[in-house]
Amino acid sequence: MTYTLSEIAAMLGVAAPDAPERHISVLLTDSRSLTNPSETLFFALRTPQNDGHRFVEGLYKSGVRAFVVDKELNGDILSKMSDAVIFTVGNTLDSLQKLASMHRRRFKKPVVGITGSRGKTIVKEWLGYVMMPQLNVVRSPRSFNSQIGVPLSLWNLDNECQVAVFEAGISKFGEMGTLQEIICPQIGIFTNIGDEHDAGFDSIEQKCREKMLLFQECEDLVYCADNTLISGIAVDSVEKGVIKSWTINGNSSAWLQLSVEHLQPGETTIRYEYEGVCRSVTIKYTRKEDIENACHVLTASLVLGIEHDIIARRMSTLPQIDTRLSVIEGVNSCMIITDVGPVADSVWMSTSLDFMCRRKTPDVTLTVILVNPEIVIDSNLKKILVRRGVSRLIITGDRPSEPVCGDGFPELKVEQYVSLQQMLAEVSQSDFDHELILIESSDSLCAESVLEMLEARRHETVLEVNLDALVGNFNLMRSLVKPTTGVVAMVKAGGYGAGSYELAKTLQAQGASYLAVAVADEGVELRNRGITMPIMVLNPKVTNYRTLFRYGLEPEIYSFDILDQIICQAERQGMNGFPIHIKIDSGMHRLGFLLEDMPRLVSTLQKHKAVSPCSVFSHLAAADCPDMDSYTALQFDYFDSCCKQLQAGFGHHIMRHILNSVGIARFPDHQFDMVRLGICLYGISPLELPQLAGLKPVSTLRTVIISIKTWNDGTTIGYGRRGVVTKESRIATLPIGYADGLNRHLGCGRGAVFINGCRCPIVGSICMDVCMVDVTGCECEVGDAVEIFGRNITADEVAGLLDTIPYEVLTSVSQRVKRVYYRE
Repeated sequence: MTYTLSEIAAMLGVAAPDAPERHISVLLTDSRSLTNPSETLFFALRTPQNDGHRFVEGLYKSGVRAFVVDKELNGDILSKMSDAVIFTVGNTLDSLQKLASMHRRRFKKPVVGITGSRGKTIVKEWLGYVMMPQLNVVRSPRSFNSQIGVPLSLWNLDNECQVAVFEAGISKFGEMGTLQEIICPQIGIFTNIGDEHDAGFDSIEQKCREKMLLFQECEDLVYCADNTLISGIAVDSVEKGVIKSWTINGNSSAWLQLSVEHLQPGETTIRYEYEGVCRSVTIKYTRKEDIENACHVLTASLVLGIEHDIIARRMSTLPQIDTRLSVIEGVNSCMIITDVGPVADSVWMSTSLDFMCRRKTPDVTLTVILVNPEIVIDSNLKKILVRRGVSRLIITGDRPSEPVCGDGFPELKVEQYVSLQQMLAEVSQSDFDHELILIESSDSLCAESVLEMLEARRHETVLEVNLDALVGNFNLMRSLVKPTTGVVAMVKAGGYGAGSYELAKTLQAQGASYLAVAVADEGVELRNRGITMPIMVLNPKVTNYRTLFRYGLEPEIYSFDILDQIICQAERQGMNGFPIHIKIDSGMHRLGFLLEDMPRLVSTLQKHKAVSPCSVFSHLAAADCPDMDSYTALQFDYFDSCCKQLQAGFGHHIMRHILNSVGIARFPDHQFDMVRLGICLYGISPLELPQLAGLKPVSTLRTVIISIKTWNDGTTIGYGRRGVVTKESRIATLPIGYADGLNRHLGCGRGAVFINGCRCPIVGSICMDVCMVDVTGCECEVGDAVEIFGRNITADEVAGLLDTIPYEVLTSVSQRVKRVYYRE
């Protein structure tokens, strides 16, 4: 669906553009997701963490010619954008929502709105999956359910749509009214109510009533009548005839009576009577949450008039929905992104393609593998792939009689196989080299089969790195600093053990001012993989200065010896004004220049123009020790005196930075030009501070159970017979040991792991490659996941048991442990 800029101006209530008419098909709020510049309208949104107006000039250079802003742009920028159309509004987010709302009201087809505490995305995708053979369905991509995500989702409505499904999520009181006006659903689904996002509400009842606002104009409302809170509020809020509730507990007031049976292992049969006929559907799920989601889908499908045979057939093959996008190291310098979705269509793929494109480096090509796709590979999908820069498309599975080809798209090489088995038989690892590969499948087992061929290493023990948590932590900390203060993100020591490249790529996209690494080699690796942002090398001894110059790595200078060496090498290389960072010893008494060194330092730097002081900085010795704040105050004063003497010798501004992670929260008056974000970036706070309560762990060390045995009272476990069971016990063996980073001192009951909601103590001595844990009373079996540290057992807790700091726990994870990066 496209609009002219004149039509959009009328919808927004602003003056029509005095410029050649332009058609708009794409609304953009994130500059990193640009795909079709000529048809893009960019909304410069303001958030607590960022300001979209910063990206207007860059988008113009990339070909965008239409913008919505809420402040006057800089005159210098405007002078370069004479052919751009710029709509100035009171609030860009309000205008985005207004435009989506106006667009929505042009469509009279049924719209389904879904809200609740959990299960929204699964219900949306399952419902869309059930309807797709019979209806043309438009739905929101993944979890696009926010104040920004909902209007972007609504924009996908077009004339071919027969039914639309959108989810709405809120985190505080007063948000749902806006989303209701945008979505305006005729059919509603209230999945459930729980304690998620409780902080924004006075009570769970208030939250339930706020969510119920989405359905105030609905013709039909689906929910579980067995939930007394939702049921009671629904009866108060909507007309009786609107309610289409269901029950599995025999609630007589429910519109649809359901019964649940488990006739076969791994399956659930749901029986119901509808319009006088007894029917049933069988799903390949047994968890309570999955059954609840399936009951919502069944009831909504009946309300929508889907044929019973289609409901039964489609629900028997409901796909696993995994909203995570994982990044794994592949063979031959490849990287692999796996995405398991309901159907590998362009709506579902939009976010995974965006995720892939943000990770592209100059030395790789983009490949998409569609495993048993249900959709037709038409010119529209191929156009989307080409715009994203995809050069290779591999399709497996039964296809129409006409082969899929790249006609009309010479940039796209298409390879087609009639089955996954044929592809696995005819394609080998050597057919892939320096590629960023996206595997799209609705079947996790099929995706796993392709992954097995392409993955460089396979381990049962992995370090999972949550890139969304990294972004959330970065944005939380950035919200604590002034807009004019830059953030130096610490990715030294391999990103605190998590792997520096994926973190650097994410932080570069988030707008960090600098990256900081420990040694030059870390910086070289990042440069070679496409990281272009400034990189600071915090290395106390550098010998290969030519490497620094070649890769644009800016060193820390802490002594006259190091300064003399780099000046000498810089002059030999013909450098002029190469940036360096001056280290001040303000009280750590580790490394750095002293106050009495300032006259000589200034004199030396003034004489030699090959290098130039870019910043001056210092380290706080006790920022996380409130009882030592008087010492910290002395450090601030000392640092200030040094900075003044250094700055007085130069005409250009020298940036200052002294605050570390906890210092950002505790000493806002000393943010200066930059702050250095370290341990809090990874979700760990050295102090319990309310400003840092929202931090989430980035790294989770996981493994699996490989064996479970029952032993009698008195049986000894492990080396030296140090583990002794005092009653009949179930002992599980895990494939992780001290060579993987599981500290040996956690053995013999000192440490524990987390399995299916239970803390299970480590039994006996930890071995090099395995350990044993007591799972007596824990419902678990071979193959179940085990958390070593993460959200349930934090790295901070493990550090406390070892009388150390979480830094050591995070950086001790062995390189033989595979890193898996994902977005939720």
